[in-house]
Amino acid sequence: MFKKFATLMMTVILTSSLLVGCRQNDNSDTKKIGLIVSTLNNPFFVDLKSGIESEAKKLGYDIVVLDSQNDPAKEVSNMEDISVKDVDVVLLNPVDSDSAIASVMVANNLDLPVITVDRAANGGEVVSHVASDNVEGGKMAAQYLVEKLGNKGNIVELEGIAGSSATRDRGAGFDNEIKNSDLKIITKQSADFDRTKGLSVMENIIQSKGEIHAVFAQNDEMALGAKKALEDANMKDVLVVGFDATDDAVESVKKGNMSATIAQQPKLIGKTAVDLAHRFLSGEKVEDFAPVELQLIVKE
Repeated sequence: MFKKFATLMMTVILTSSLLVGCRQNDNSDTKKIGLIVSTLNNPFFVDLKSGIESEAKKLGYDIVVLDSQNDPAKEVSNMEDISVKDVDVVLLNPVDSDSAIASVMVANNLDLPVITVDRAANGGEVVSHVASDNVEGGKMAAQYLVEKLGNKGNIVELEGIAGSSATRDRGAGFDNEIKNSDLKIITKQSADFDRTKGLSVMENIIQSKGEIHAVFAQNDEMALGAKKALEDANMKDVLVVGFDATDDAVESVKKGNMSATIAQQPKLIGKTAVDLAHRFLSGEKVEDFAPVELQLIVKE
């Protein structure tokens, strides 16, 4: 991890000086918002992008979108590329919070304002951070399982991308609440917020662990993968709780397959980010953190 971060930082040092003074100015009256999204191969971030584009259109902004494809090096390259596209502010949804430092520093060196969205950056200067309270969301998931299991049982926790603030915060909220109960986390393994990995990791856990009563997955894609593995193993009674409330997950909850999901409302996060960017570009002082409300989604 350190080697990867050092390489990214070297990229910043070598390229930032070349970019200074290269930002274009097309003298257009229409302001532009740049969006660098971690991946568009995930329905949550597709919804996030949709919320951003819808609100930007309503407020009269053009949007420039670049996809980092879950690659920190590509994220840095995207920040370099977007800096010469005459954007007035960048909404950055980082791949992970540590490598995002390099991306933010590219923007800082060019006096290009950055607002982080959903995942925070662990360094550099940003205008604000827009996200749900992931710690509270993890806590909500734990409280739900404590109630449903009668405060007794074995839990598997599927973690997201190592180093991302969402992974850290959701895990902290969940783990701290579980510590105050009689439930036991029998294993924690990463599946990188990915459905296919959630399936394969859960298959391996089923083979290696004993009795499992519930799974908490730090996003819905992993939860849906885990649920498929459990169904294939004829373990349909295991409770599965996800996070994000994507369309597929909400439908699964309605059908009684997944037990619950924490609704992070990505379209509302996107809308809030654009509204905050608009206020900032209008000269208003904006808050350092703009929280977006969470909801627990269960079968009605």
